Amino acid sequence: MALETLSSIEQVQATSIQWRELYEKILEYIEVDDRGRVKPKNIGKKEFLELEDKLKESFIYDVLGIDLIKVGYEWVKIFLNTISELKEKAGLMQVLLSRELSSFVEDVVSHLKKKIFIYTHDLLRGRLSLEEYQRKASAAIRTSFRTNLRTIYQDWVLLSILTHIVEDGGLIAYPENNYISLERMGKQKIGVIPPNTITYTLGKGYLSFFLEAPRPIGWEDTSDLSRAWKLYTALRPDIMVYGGRVLNILTLSSNPPIKRPNVILECKELEDWYLRVRDIKGPLAKPLTAEEWRNKWIEGLWTGLADILGVEKENLQEKIEERRGVRLKEYHIVTLYRALYKPDKMILISRARIPYNIRKELEEDHNIIVYDDIGFSKYKLKEVVEEILAYAKEDSEMILKLSNHVRVKLTQAYRYAVGKEFKGSISDFIGYLAEFYLKSRRTSDT
Repeated sequence: MALETLSSIEQVQATSIQWRELYEKILEYIEVDDRGRVKPKNIGKKEFLELEDKLKESFIYDVLGIDLIKVGYEWVKIFLNTISELKEKAGLMQVLLSRELSSFVEDVVSHLKKKIFIYTHDLLRGRLSLEEYQRKASAAIRTSFRTNLRTIYQDWVLLSILTHIVEDGGLIAYPENNYISLERMGKQKIGVIPPNTITYTLGKGYLSFFLEAPRPIGWEDTSDLSRAWKLYTALRPDIMVYGGRVLNILTLSSNPPIKRPNVILECKELEDWYLRVRDIKGPLAKPLTAEEWRNKWIEGLWTGLADILGVEKENLQEKIEERRGVRLKEYHIVTLYRALYKPDKMILISRARIPYNIRKELEEDHNIIVYDDIGFSKYKLKEVVEEILAYAKEDSEMILKLSNHVRVKLTQAYRYAVGKEFKGSISDFIGYLAEFYLKSRRTSDT
């Protein structure tokens, strides 16, 4: 597990040797047959697999360095503790993660080894040169590491907000099965965009939370795809919050095809996130027919992308660079989210401190509320929770979660009342009990 692995990082690093030396050593113990298969020679299969695993591990440490890998394990520890806290306080059975994030939090280095499995195999059988391997495998490692850290921080913000709500007397009203999913895989196949969770706070109302929600929905034919295409190129804020019980935010007739949120939360985990730039390429992708989509899938991503952009496959990289679309700094993309989705309130949560001039621009020029230097302090998010709860909205129905002890007593009381000719549902009975209590209080007060 991740927490156990953290204590052994120094030992692993101290005993590791340079990955290039390991590569040269492995070459002495393998041969490649005519079909391109790697076979060990003068060494057992187990010993060969151990050497190959050590090669991947040494390469990962060389790319990221021990300090950054330590950060990964530390973030995982904080994240898992936050999950445990919410499960305990909200009575949840489980918080479900994506397959990618589940693998990462189980063990950071082991997860990264999976990302370079194919590249390492191709290196050993001579399909990749050392330079190609270093370039491709390094990119895979860095991308996976950064993506998972970004996801951890974004999910930590959401879980910490939910924990605050529960600590203040709220409850998780949806899903009703006491499982919260922090992924969207398969959630939108039926053509709707459902929430990840809904909370209820007595006296305030419901809040519906959508994590990275503007994603493609399921479609069957060309007409479906043409309507849903806007979701393939839609910008994707981290967290959207809606007052009330909102079970679907899809509105394909509008642009963007998402119901206007009350609050958008954008989370930034990097120290220098505001210096980074990103290319917005959505407008370059024209809608495909269902048949074209199927062909693109068969032909492969690169060939399909080349055709979408109207270029020759061989000139793909050159053309992409020529048609980048709009290149923006990250903090300008945050302002774009506000302009595009028009939330009632836009909140930026930054783990690190933001320079004064950038914070001033965001707050004064774009009316974005900035909370920076948050780190992993749940208590620094208390004001954010208060900002969000202002948009909670009551519904015609209220969902209650009762402990087993209370449920048994309520059931017994209701059955007794029905036996005494009480006529009405259990909802009517609870209303009767509430009215009876209020009358008794009024009498005692006077």
